[in-house]
Amino acid sequence: MRVESYFADVRKTIEQSLIVRLSNISYEKRGTHEGIIRGRVRFVDDTVLEWREYVDVETKIDRLMYVYQYMDSSMRLIFRYDNTGHHKKSALPTYPHHKHLGRDGSVVPADPMDLGSVLREIEVIVELP
Repeated sequence: MRVESYFADVRKTIEQSLIVRLSNISYEKRGTHEGIIRGRVRFVDDTVLEWREYVDVETKIDRLMYVYQYMDSSMRLIFRYDNTGHHKKSALPTYPHHKHLGRDGSVVPADPMDLGSVLREIEVIVELP
């Protein structure tokens, strides 16, 4: 797959979500199969998702780096998924994948994430008008 195809798939995923009010996405190619995509999505309840991925899609979709940060309308953290290696392997069985919870600041194990999965989780939280 070429990275432009991946970028188009991500845009389509956002456009198909019924809870998205506004979105802003930027792309940066790093070669035929690698690139950085980042964006900000505002939902119908004024919550916000800021996210970024560094991907290599040559043989499969490999998210080498990702952060999906979901915040309330006052920009306070609700949750954040990322695969940054700042938590020790022994502390998290899913290292480096983990989830930060905003209400108490805890960090919990998490499966590797992608934008579609995060949007589905947010769709359960956000009520349509």
